[in-house]
Amino acid sequence: MTHRSDPSRRRFLQTGTAALGVAALPRWAAAQGAPGLITSATELPVAAQGLAFGDPADGAVLVWSRSDRPARMIVEWSLDEQFRKVQRLVGPYALPEADYTVRQDIAGLPGDREVFVRVSFQSLDNARAIGAPVLGRFVTPDFDGPDEHGHRRHSRDLRFQWGGDTAGQGWGINPSFGGMKIYEAMRRRQPRFFIHSGDTIYADGPIPSSVTAEGGRLWTNLVTPEVSKVAETLDEFRGRYRYNLMDENLRRFQAEVPQIWQWDDHEVTNNWSDAKDLSADARYTEKNVPLLTARGTRAFLDYAPLRPFDARESQRVYRRFSYGPLLDVFVLDMRSYRGPNTDNLQAAPGPDTAFLGRAQLEWLKQGLDRSRAVWKVIAADMPIGLNVGDGRTPAGAARWEAIANGQPGAPLGRELEIAELLQFIKRRRVRNTVWLTADVHYCAAHYYDPDRAAFGDFDGFWEFVSGPLNAGSFGPNTLDGTFGPQVVFQKAPPAGQANLSPYAGLQFFGEVNIDARSADLTVDLRDIDGSSVFSRTLRPRGG
Repeated sequence: MTHRSDPSRRRFLQTGTAALGVAALPRWAAAQGAPGLITSATELPVAAQGLAFGDPADGAVLVWSRSDRPARMIVEWSLDEQFRKVQRLVGPYALPEADYTVRQDIAGLPGDREVFVRVSFQSLDNARAIGAPVLGRFVTPDFDGPDEHGHRRHSRDLRFQWGGDTAGQGWGINPSFGGMKIYEAMRRRQPRFFIHSGDTIYADGPIPSSVTAEGGRLWTNLVTPEVSKVAETLDEFRGRYRYNLMDENLRRFQAEVPQIWQWDDHEVTNNWSDAKDLSADARYTEKNVPLLTARGTRAFLDYAPLRPFDARESQRVYRRFSYGPLLDVFVLDMRSYRGPNTDNLQAAPGPDTAFLGRAQLEWLKQGLDRSRAVWKVIAADMPIGLNVGDGRTPAGAARWEAIANGQPGAPLGRELEIAELLQFIKRRRVRNTVWLTADVHYCAAHYYDPDRAAFGDFDGFWEFVSGPLNAGSFGPNTLDGTFGPQVVFQKAPPAGQANLSPYAGLQFFGEVNIDARSADLTVDLRDIDGSSVFSRTLRPRGG
């Protein structure tokens, strides 16, 4: 598979990286010598967290950034790095109510083009006081539609990545290690977009100044007050996102690769659901889980480069993206609509068996049925057939965090929704579905085989697992045989070892390449250096 070279990329990003967090007068403003212009850099708004791109689809990309004070966002974009022909957008106000975060859509973008962006913040005290711009660039996917000249495009090869689990288990930003350097390995692969599969932060995991890693090695972290304890206040939740953006690798990555964010549990607290009880957790003075959920949700929506759905459900995370005739991506939310974590053995649907929830499940079924893309990727924040435990119920039974329930028989509990979905996909002859997920902190390739399943009324499909991106390594998890998962590949810590640091090298991301001519889809699981540890090519099936 070929990808065009990008000679301007290094020059532009060198400038853009240098501009991150630097409060200096813009060259064009200084040259004009405008009257009333503030000459003290400390009086200018600063975008210390850089900028991020998100939710690329339908010829539009969302631009996110953050000011350090009340200001107004100014977005300029161009199809050439010299900005000779510029589109200028006067964006929203950055105010403390949203922690000075703002977002602006760029629309009308042509497919398969390099786009250069600069974001500045304008002072609310003096309209001539504009802080130094932060720079970004990205290449648009080949959107389904005409190019800027009105001509219909042929599909181009498409590369994207996915992964999850950032700054977990106390393994934070270690400058001597090179920071969260897996983000640099991903950036160098030049994907068109990246799906963050959840656990974008670890609000429940304090980050100490140092941790003893395997072999007695010392891991040293950057630390801020907000990450030194579990997050309880809104500012502490937001501080987790600000902390991650201290990492240069992550800032470079998000200034170049549009992201599609999901969320899972650690954006609030470990394994939270309606059954979560913090009364015995001495780390928390705030025991009200719904209140913590509200604060964690607000912080996530402030910092995610995510396009708001609409007024009907302003906090909705599940959504669909279409990339021409080759690909539709269905992004799920397996956290917001679930019932409580239980023994997961209910025989009939009810409130305790909800996982996606009825509305999301029907949305997914309809979207898959109507999709005309060759490949339908289902981005899930948790795997289907891996047993993920959550302690014990009050009666002493095993309690489950994910879909599986440790029983290899007929579908029960949350498995009922998945059985309904898989049966629908088969009966409606929806072809070429692939599941991508993270959560379990190792990488794996699973084939779900109806001939080996207790419930076999479905077409076989693949599920690929990646992660962590910068967190402890665990696993592997045991399998639940209800849907017949077969381990084709997995790479995890040796038996008896858990929570290995990034020193161990067991950090993984996934990459998908779709060939425009053959429509073959190739999945690679890649390590912290970007080397492939597993590869599988899937050929599309016809109707």
